[in-house]
Amino acid sequence: MVGGTAVATRRVPGSSSSLGAELRVWLAGHAPPDVNDAADPTDVARLREWQRALHAAGWVGIHWPVEHGGRGASAVDVAEYHTELARVGAPPLLGRAGITLVGPTLIAHGTDAQRARWLGRILSGDDVWCQLFSEPGAGSDLASLTTRAVRTADGYRVSGHKVWSSYATFADLAIALVRTDPGAPAHRGISMLAIAMDAPGVDVRPLRQLTGEHEFNEVFLDDVAVPADHLIGPEHEGWRVANTTLANERGASFIWREQVLHHLAVAELIGACRTRATTTDPVVRQRIAGAWIDGELFRLHNARNLERLARGEELGAASSLVKLFWADASRRLGETAVALLGPEALLEPDPWAHRLLATRANSIMGGTSEIQRTVIGERLLGLPREPGA
Repeated sequence: MVGGTAVATRRVPGSSSSLGAELRVWLAGHAPPDVNDAADPTDVARLREWQRALHAAGWVGIHWPVEHGGRGASAVDVAEYHTELARVGAPPLLGRAGITLVGPTLIAHGTDAQRARWLGRILSGDDVWCQLFSEPGAGSDLASLTTRAVRTADGYRVSGHKVWSSYATFADLAIALVRTDPGAPAHRGISMLAIAMDAPGVDVRPLRQLTGEHEFNEVFLDDVAVPADHLIGPEHEGWRVANTTLANERGASFIWREQVLHHLAVAELIGACRTRATTTDPVVRQRIAGAWIDGELFRLHNARNLERLARGEELGAASSLVKLFWADASRRLGETAVALLGPEALLEPDPWAHRLLATRANSIMGGTSEIQRTVIGERLLGLPREPGA
């Protein structure tokens, strides 16, 4: 089926459908909430309740080890999990930053006390986390960050400016990279702290996007007190700790969801074009075929990487290839829809023009497309580095 779920849910050879079948049964009796994907503050309570319902049934953090509240699910199971949720239109989990980024970081580098305090609350949605890494002058060049944390008798005092923090407006806690030794080389002297977002001195200011939404925020930290036991990993070794966080971000479990959504969107576009009697136009047919081909390439990229993960291999730079392809394919699909539908692309619900504007963020989040191209060129293609880089 072109653009339908029959294409979107093909499995790699040898994959198991038992977890997917179990989840399908549960979802049949538990409809996801119909809320804004950008998590407008009015929807936060409903999203939190949805995560709690999933958690009570064992459907949150399934890739976490069993001893930490997960299912120890395989890469194949995780892909199937995200596919099934996407197929029923489930919104992204409210606490997905904690589940995808913070939890694995705490499991790898946190203390027993930190894991006992935070892991369960991350899964249940009682604590929502955000990420305070990027700064106005340190986005892709994260090691040049300047936010300072000065040691005190009982912890740290943090001052600085962070940006592009998703959902910081309603987060309870944040993982932050801060410079604890300003005299050390760029990648050293950095530490990771957990910061309470309601602490005095934390000022969250929404950033309005092209879509009119404010999913991203800038966060100002003015002499914020952070307890000593909120240090995650060794002091001055935050860069090493952050590599765990970034590896999970680039592993991008969301990519399975986006694969399904791409196929469903192509099917939607085909249906819209049929009602306009334009599917006999060879140019229209060619552009739709291009969008469908993008979806198939997306699926094949993911299937190849899933086989590697199932063998216990690391994706490494290959994850940059998928992320870059997704960013470009989502933009092309939006441009195709707007070009073919014309003024109808502005109509509710979920107008295509809005979706096209939203794709601009895809080329920035999780590492800009320029950075992904550099990674692919140097690590996959073996191209030489630019002199002086």
